[in-house]
Amino acid sequence: MIRTGSAAESSSGNPPVVKSGYYPSSGSDDFPPSAINTSFFTHVFYAFLLPSNVTFKFELSNETVVLLSNFTTTLRHKTPPVKTLLSIGGGAGDNPELPRIFAHMVSNPSSRSNFIDSAIEVARKFGFDGLDLDWEFPQSPKEMKDLGHLLKQWRREIKKEAKATDSHPLLLTAAVYFSADFFLSDVTRSYPIKSMEKYLDWANVMCFDYHGAWSNITGPNAALFDPNSNVNSVYGLRSWINGGMTPKKLVMGLPLYGRTWELKDPNDHGIGDIAIGPGPGGGQLSFNDLEVLNQESGATVVYDMDTVSVYSFNGSSWIAFDDGLTITSKIGFAQALGLRGYFFWALGQDSDWKISAQASKSWIL
Repeated sequence: MIRTGSAAESSSGNPPVVKSGYYPSSGSDDFPPSAINTSFFTHVFYAFLLPSNVTFKFELSNETVVLLSNFTTTLRHKTPPVKTLLSIGGGAGDNPELPRIFAHMVSNPSSRSNFIDSAIEVARKFGFDGLDLDWEFPQSPKEMKDLGHLLKQWRREIKKEAKATDSHPLLLTAAVYFSADFFLSDVTRSYPIKSMEKYLDWANVMCFDYHGAWSNITGPNAALFDPNSNVNSVYGLRSWINGGMTPKKLVMGLPLYGRTWELKDPNDHGIGDIAIGPGPGGGQLSFNDLEVLNQESGATVVYDMDTVSVYSFNGSSWIAFDDGLTITSKIGFAQALGLRGYFFWALGQDSDWKISAQASKSWIL
């Protein structure tokens, strides 16, 4: 098993860069772990595992046991090997009950203990190097406070388990909203940054999904800047740093997919124009698929300097995405801010590892 250090250890000196990606287990038939090119990554997250909504423990089916075992065994023996983390949770769109399950789990020490002990047990059993919490998203100030309690208790149990087994402590990370504050919500709330700074090895900041077909206005999926709005990665990452998170405990999220719209008028095809619904792919396309579509359709591709994003249009179809150029710019910005690294959502959506390779090459050591 590939070992790594504790939160205290990684926060001192100059911690190693994180070049990572989430691996959706739901696509394992078409994209098995053996297909991952580990030369571009340091860490890969298995996404996702869900706790029981009754016991808050992990009740694994035979199929899941096989998937977990295959994932860690395969990546441990790849050249080069990568560290693996087990990501718990996922988007509420896939499981509408998930936010409620997490809210209930964190509400008292006993249910938190059931969850934590079971998570550590599964991670060790299958040879993972760490655990990742993907709670999208705490819905109230109380849930945010309870999240802080969870992380404190989780870190304590990780240290205790490592000492008892004479092992290096498991990594503990979390996937979080692009901003430390939910300023767009009717319920004002902020992450418990002091607890996150103290107990996490790092946080994966989801710097994407800023615009999509849920709105009838076109916009960049992952704007680095935005002259008209605070919905952009610069604002979000700085809100975390200004709130007290050490830059070396922040990892910038990058999308390997685009958002699509159907334009109301094909002649109005810029950022901020009117759409009437989702475009190709039902509103979302992998980078691989959108690149093929753009080439085959002869779409016009536009680089938008104001937002550091790319969009394409052909007839009434409009796609917002990132390419090698915008990813390079974002990597440079992440390094200028002093961040720990970056992660992709999601592995298997790249085109012959084109974006992944460009990102890895762009991070200057």
